[in-house]
Amino acid sequence: MTQLGINLPTLVAYLLNFVVLLGVLYAFAYKPLLKAMDQRSERIRESLEAADKARDEAANAQTAVEEQLAEARREGQRLLDQAREAANRFREEEMDKARGEAESFVERARGEIQQEREAALAEVRVAFGDLAITAAERVIRRTVDRQAHDELISQVLEESGQSTNKG
Repeated sequence: MTQLGINLPTLVAYLLNFVVLLGVLYAFAYKPLLKAMDQRSERIRESLEAADKARDEAANAQTAVEEQLAEARREGQRLLDQAREAANRFREEEMDKARGEAESFVERARGEIQQEREAALAEVRVAFGDLAITAAERVIRRTVDRQAHDELISQVLEESGQSTNKG
């Protein structure tokens, strides 16, 4: 082996040094390095799991928010429908009330007109009665022929027209 340029005691010393160095590196470097890599690998796995969990929670939260928005829209629409219905009822009630008041007003006006008409008729009856009495008095005072009768009626009507114009 010496002819090949290999010195056996040196080779054994190199091999021993290599094995010792390998043992020391394995004990002090490789194990901590593997442990650090395992820890890092575990942290990455936990981070990925947390990210997946956060993504699922975000998706669930978004679904819940969308459901709440849809419910709020439905509730808002229901409230708008109720408000419209209440406004329509109020409008109809007010219109019915206004119709009732108008009918009441018309009935009162008709009653007042009827009373005024009856009062006017009573007044005309009284005036006509007075006129008839006056005419009868004059007829009784003198006997009247046809021409005198026509003149008497004209005179009474004329006098009654003057007395109503004064009053």
